[in-house]
Amino acid sequence: MTDLGELSGRTALITGGTRGIGKGIADRLRANGARVLVAARSTPEDSSADDVVVADVATTDGVAALAAEALERLGEIDIAVHNVGGSGQYEGGAASLTDDDWQSALDTNLLAAVRLDRCVIPGMIERGSGAIVHITSIQRRAPLPASIPYAAAKAALTNYSKALSNELAPKGIRVNAVCPGYIETESAYRMAVEIGEMNNITIDEARTLIMDSIGGIPLGAPGSPADVGELVAFLVSDRARYINGAEYVIDGGSVRGV
Repeated sequence: MTDLGELSGRTALITGGTRGIGKGIADRLRANGARVLVAARSTPEDSSADDVVVADVATTDGVAALAAEALERLGEIDIAVHNVGGSGQYEGGAASLTDDDWQSALDTNLLAAVRLDRCVIPGMIERGSGAIVHITSIQRRAPLPASIPYAAAKAALTNYSKALSNELAPKGIRVNAVCPGYIETESAYRMAVEIGEMNNITIDEARTLIMDSIGGIPLGAPGSPADVGELVAFLVSDRARYINGAEYVIDGGSVRGV
């Protein structure tokens, strides 16, 4: 049984933590006793400014400002969860993609984590402990034609995560990755509503169309941000003290390979 106080006394920084998967993670870590600070481009109306740092982590300056403010507020960062990400939809195939398209995908989905890790790792090394989680995507295994840069950036994030885990484990720092599939965030729900309206079908039927488009989900339903939050909470806890350099797929079984 999960001890809801198992993260008491620890601090956590989560990027993209005010909605969707990031909020699911933030809520779970708070419930487990951690002091949580989240980064977002803006502060939601229903969120306390004390818990949010406004920063664009897709930029070098944004990451530097976030790290400085997070360390000032928290004193130290015991847990870092790199959740921020974004997938543009590109028509015309790979030949139509510009350097800006690629750079934008890399800045958001790979380099944001690389740059922030560079800021928080020294303190973790000094204390001899820490937990880092990178949120990847099943597209790194099964890329969709319209989001090639996103899939490639997430694949690079997975590779980087593994390499970093090997480097930091002897210093007492664990690094793992979480690979979500179809998680029904607010934006995913809106997409289902739009598909339902366009096709004059129910939301459940629209969800089925989405699931069919990714090859189906054996469990028959999308996941929730809370599901991802449960997994991340486990990975950053002492219950996972011997888990390092792993990537956990949480997709209801939609990835069929082993």
